[in-house]
Amino acid sequence: MSNTMTLPTVSAYDSLDLYMRTIKTFPVLSAEEEHQLATRLNRDNDVDAARSLVVSHLRLVASIARGYSGYGLPQADLIQEGNIGLMKAVRRFDPERGVRLVSFAMHWIKAEIHEYIVRNWRLVKVATTKAQRKLFFNLRSMKSGQSASLQSDEVAHIARELNVKPEEVLEMESRMSGHEISLEGNADDDNEDVFSPISYLQDPHGEPSDTLAEQEAAHLQTTGLATALANLDERSRRIVEARWLQEDSSSTLHELAAEFGVSAERIRQIEQKAMKQMKGFLSA
Repeated sequence: MSNTMTLPTVSAYDSLDLYMRTIKTFPVLSAEEEHQLATRLNRDNDVDAARSLVVSHLRLVASIARGYSGYGLPQADLIQEGNIGLMKAVRRFDPERGVRLVSFAMHWIKAEIHEYIVRNWRLVKVATTKAQRKLFFNLRSMKSGQSASLQSDEVAHIARELNVKPEEVLEMESRMSGHEISLEGNADDDNEDVFSPISYLQDPHGEPSDTLAEQEAAHLQTTGLATALANLDERSRRIVEARWLQEDSSSTLHELAAEFGVSAERIRQIEQKAMKQMKGFLSA
């Protein structure tokens, strides 16, 4: 983005709460407004249009960043990094693809947050669940010495005080005193079983172009199915829907035979003919 575009930043506010209240005041764009702004940005490099697109999605970044609070990194920093990803997404967004910015931007927001976590791995806490975080912070304050190992009586005492099992106390102490490991693993090690934490941090979804292609394919498939069904006669359509498209459970041939007053074999024949017609329509 151009350096002339000013945006709300977490650091510019006295508190994270004030920042959150501020970004909630920015209006959510309609599909038409979003398309018009993105067109202005792509056609005229309109900085004001870019700013409107970004600020209307700042609450999305904050929502995504909350999902990474378990890593123990400052929430304000996670949001700020996510905002960078949002700006990158806005610059690359093509309104003619028929996909809303909110769907396109999620990959870029998560990618920036992941990169920030990787760069600051030394600061990441060892506790990821709420129960583990509670045990982690309480254990740090209750240990008699930061570097000393817990004695059996200390373990029992802490377990009673925190209402957890002694094994959980020992496991958390082991995590707290554990050595750091490389996120990327050992590049010189040919062992395929080497633990590489980065594989668990990466976004399981594809690049935005792949995601868009998948969404378009799914849309075409859904639209094509609806059109193919619409070209069947009422009885055939009812049989196909009852046999294949019910969410709870499909109807049996005998149930449909009773409904239409024909034999189960006749229902099977109608079903086969209808499926053949739909297949030909979808492949056309």
